[in-house]
Formats: sequence, structure tokens, C-alpha cells
Amino acid sequence: MTMAAAIESRTAEARPRSSASRIAGIDILHDLDQAEAVWRGLENERQFSTPYQRFDFLELWQRRVGERERFQPFIVIAYDAERRPLLLLPLVLKARHGIHTACFMGGKHATFNMALWDRDFAATATKTDLEALMAALRARSQADVLALTQQPPRWRDLPNPLALLPNQASPNDCPLLTMAPGAAPATRMSHSFRRKLMGKERKLQALAGYRYHVAISDTDVKRLLDWFFLVKPKRMAEQKLPNVFAEPGVEDFIRAACMAPLAGGGHVIDIHALECDEEVIAVFAGVADGHRFSIMFNTYTMSGHSRYSPGLILMRNVIDYYAARGYTALDLGVGSDDYKRRFCKSDERIFDSFIPLSRRGKVAAAAMSGVVRAKRLIKRTPALLHTAQTLRNTLR
Repeated sequence: MTMAAAIESRTAEARPRSSASRIAGIDILHDLDQAEAVWRGLENERQFSTPYQRFDFLELWQRRVGERERFQPFIVIAYDAERRPLLLLPLVLKARHGIHTACFMGGKHATFNMALWDRDFAATATKTDLEALMAALRARSQADVLALTQQPPRWRDLPNPLALLPNQASPNDCPLLTMAPGAAPATRMSHSFRRKLMGKERKLQALAGYRYHVAISDTDVKRLLDWFFLVKPKRMAEQKLPNVFAEPGVEDFIRAACMAPLAGGGHVIDIHALECDEEVIAVFAGVADGHRFSIMFNTYTMSGHSRYSPGLILMRNVIDYYAARGYTALDLGVGSDDYKRRFCKSDERIFDSFIPLSRRGKVAAAAMSGVVRAKRLIKRTPALLHTAQTLRNTLR
């Protein structure tokens, strides 16, 4: 299909329930190139979004993963009466069993999902504004239901306006470490835990060429990823987990994102590593925005060096690295793994919204909501979780 044939733009005049709504119309675009200029304008430092919604991140995901899954871009841009962009929803449209579902781009590889907002609009957006947006989508889009999952209730200093829509808790929360600029290291990690890690690290420091670093060159990035994609499947098999990195297009997406430079420095995905001359020892990778670092994936060596807790040592280095640069938060992704609790003492609530846009969408939204509630219940009930894990392992 040619690019021209792929472009479908609809402009819908929103019919807000109250004249107080600032949303006067929307565009629905099915081509990323058509949305790029507005998108990049809403992702700069003066606006309001997470690094998971950067154009560079989601464009790479859509080209390598979304297109293979036959997901159609469904990019919603809302404007005021002077055609100033107020928000952009970076969605894809999925067709399953006759139901068209619009959900965030990025799939399971985006820890957080949000719209990209004009900051002033986000700070003052009302329920009336959100109702106007939903009315426009119901009037003009082919989507039956919006499945807006894994949203943070706030980002940095502002609440997420999409929390004004009906919502429910996601199955998982996100362990979070907050860091006060200039605070003592003990506020991030106890002295006793640091001493314990330093004792273990001394064993690694005896290795020739031992070092912690952030991958900068293409050569370093390629070497670390080659190692990661060799070791991670073994680790996941050991834990009886499916290898999500083997899904079509995923490795290509991650390699491209780790190689892609950002205009302000760093990469779309940054890689932190512990190495020695003999081998790569541990890798952590994630996205950064100058305020928060969010980890996407990690693993550590299968060799005897694993006995010295290299993953925990690397995590300490990553935390100190970003604290020294004035970052105020760091998260380890959703889930409650034991190692996350060693560093993150609080949880960030994540929420989902399932909004019907058609009659068929009402049934789909209710079903999606019920599945999420069941997952959350299972994850918070030890007996049910044990049964679910046993069943999953048996089926595999």
C-alpha cells in the first residue's frame, strides 16, 4: 500500500455538552508522517507527556511491531477554535472478532501510556473537555471501544487529565523511587544495604577491566544487545516465562531504539552495563526524560559471577547516576518482583479506562473491564496467584 493510500484524515467538529469546552474539533490520522509535526511540537520540554510517547519511540515500534500485527495508526489530535493543538492520543486500531479497539501504541513495551498535552490545557482540562473529545470520537470514528491502559495518575508536577474519564485500577502497580535533588545517598538507599553491595562488588572489582558505563557508541550498543538477546531467553526459560523478545519485530524494534539518538543527547532507549574484559555481567535499559528514568528490560550473567548480585550492584549505579544529574524519580516497571522492593519503597497506582464508542463497544468495554478486575484480584490473592501460576506452567 502506498503512503498516500494509507493516509486517511477525518476532521470532526466536536459537539461538547457544554460551551465551556475548549475542544472545537479533532483530526483522526492513519499515517504517522502526517502527525509528526504536531506530535513533535507536543513532546518538547515545555509540554506534558512521558518518554514512552515520544514520536521516535512509537514510530519505531509501529514500523517494526505494529505493522506486523496489522495494527492501523489511529492518531487523534484535538484542537481549539484557533486550530491550536491541545492534545494528541497516539493510538492504534485493532480488529478482533468484529470489534474495533483503539489502544495506545507501544503495546507491552511502554510501561506508561498517556496523551501528549499542551501543558496549559492539561493543567486546566475539565470533565467537559474530555466529554467533548469522547463525543467527537463517537460521532466520527470507526472505533467501537477505547482501551486506554497503564496510565499514570500524574506525571511529574501535573495530574493526568484522562483520569477524569471512568477508570479502574490496572492489574499491577509500579514500584517507584523518589529522589530529592541534592539529598544524601542514604535517602535513596540505606547505609547497610550499600555496604552489603560494596562488599559483593569488591569481588567483581578484582576482575580485569571491570567497569560500569552507559553505552554511547554503536559498537557498545550492538555488543551489549547481542549478549542480552543470547542470555535473556535462558533467564526467562529458567523462570518458566514466555520469551516476549522472540515475538515478531520486537528484537528489531529494541535494537533500532537503542541505536537511535535523541536530539538532546542519549538514545531513545539507554543501556547501562557492568562489564569486565571476560564478559558482560549485567544490563539495565530504559527511557529517560531529564526528570525520571524508567527501566524497560534487564538481565545478568549466567556465569559464576552471578553469585555477587550484579543486577543489584548495577541498579545502585543507575540510581546514583541519575541522582547526580538531578532526576527526581526512577521506576523499575510494573510488577512486584522482590528485587524491586529493595530499592522502591512506594507504589505508583496505574489505571485503565475502557470507554465504549458504539453499541458493540459497550459489551466489549464491560468484558475488558471484567478481565482486568479478575487479573488484579488474582495478583492480590496469594492462593489464586499460586493456582494461576501452576496452571500456566502445566499448560506450557
